[in-house]
Amino acid sequence: MKRLTILAIILAGFAALCLGQHKPRVSPLKIIQLPQPRLTGPISFEQALVRRRGVREFTGRPLSFAQIGQLAWAGQGVTEPQRGFPMAPSAGKIYPMKLYLVTPKGFFAYNPEEHSLEEILNRDIRAKLATAALRQKVVADAPCDVLIAGSIRKLAARSGNKARRFMLLEAGHIAQNIQLQAVSLKLGTVPVTTFDTKQVRKVCTLPANLEPLYIICVGYPVEPGIGEGAEQEKQAREMTRPRVKRAALIIARENFRDEELFETRRELEMAGVQTVVASTRVGPITGMLGARAEAVVLVSQLRVDDFDAIVFIGGTGAREYFSSLVALNIVREAANKGKVLAAICIAPTVLANAGVLRGVRATSFSSERDKLRQAGAVYTGVPVERDGFIITASGPRASSQFGRAIAEAVAGR
Repeated sequence: MKRLTILAIILAGFAALCLGQHKPRVSPLKIIQLPQPRLTGPISFEQALVRRRGVREFTGRPLSFAQIGQLAWAGQGVTEPQRGFPMAPSAGKIYPMKLYLVTPKGFFAYNPEEHSLEEILNRDIRAKLATAALRQKVVADAPCDVLIAGSIRKLAARSGNKARRFMLLEAGHIAQNIQLQAVSLKLGTVPVTTFDTKQVRKVCTLPANLEPLYIICVGYPVEPGIGEGAEQEKQAREMTRPRVKRAALIIARENFRDEELFETRRELEMAGVQTVVASTRVGPITGMLGARAEAVVLVSQLRVDDFDAIVFIGGTGAREYFSSLVALNIVREAANKGKVLAAICIAPTVLANAGVLRGVRATSFSSERDKLRQAGAVYTGVPVERDGFIITASGPRASSQFGRAIAEAVAGR
């Protein structure tokens, strides 16, 4: 009998130990049930379209969970619970998108089926998110940043090579819904698409299968005041406010020349010029020597007006831009608007094919000499050549000098 009692005690202790080992170490996520979304608003759809504007200055007034819930519902809510219809159309009914919201109170994931928020981080990450968005102040200042992420894997099995296009189209549907909903709530928005994808994923602890696609900053717009004097005062402040100079560095989707990107970028950033890497695909891209760069914006989505300099980086892969209508139109627009226009190695051929080198002193890698001459350029063959706002360089060894020449041109020297 004593043996049975001792055995029972041992078994009970072992069971308790096992239960203790399997006890959850992390408490469940905090769930915030959102108020039911409104189905009517104070303004018509047509008025919302007319009033939508990009707003980059917000007051410090926070948004309520009712407002946040309305925005999330507009983007990805369920419109017919019985049949599970989503707010935005989705190719093949795959629904590869996920909506996240960043507020001073934390980082949340939206659950469309329950119309609720799941707390992922209980701290303010807006400043870190702004850093990942190439230090765009509006991301840190907005009382709510809506992050749209997508999973290309969900689409790939059915859609094949169309998966990315379908995912980006769906992100656009969601983003437009959110911005129009914000107008009806008397809120301002601005979409942010230029950011470091890898860093955004890290800051927001996103799963590996989700790619951040869009950040929409939302808040109460700063009121300019009433009367002509207040408006003039605002314009005067804008004119005297120092503006950060920006350069777009365009690389090929593969085989860009490493030194030409990294040394040029270093010289520009040392001069206080903010740089953005663009390509025909976003994400990590490997150079000819094995270094990796992160392209954060598609060339097809590049807005010339957002930059002071457009720079084409060389390497064997740069040939993809020789006959690219998108690239050639970017060159022509930059030239027409008096932007600094630069190219190195074989990339000056892009400028030649766009027709902007006629009568211009220029240089390049030796293999491109005849092409530049045929386009009407005055070929000099020197390491770096600057003629007005057009800067060309011969190759990797001239990278640092090339970067300094661009920085000087951007500074107006």
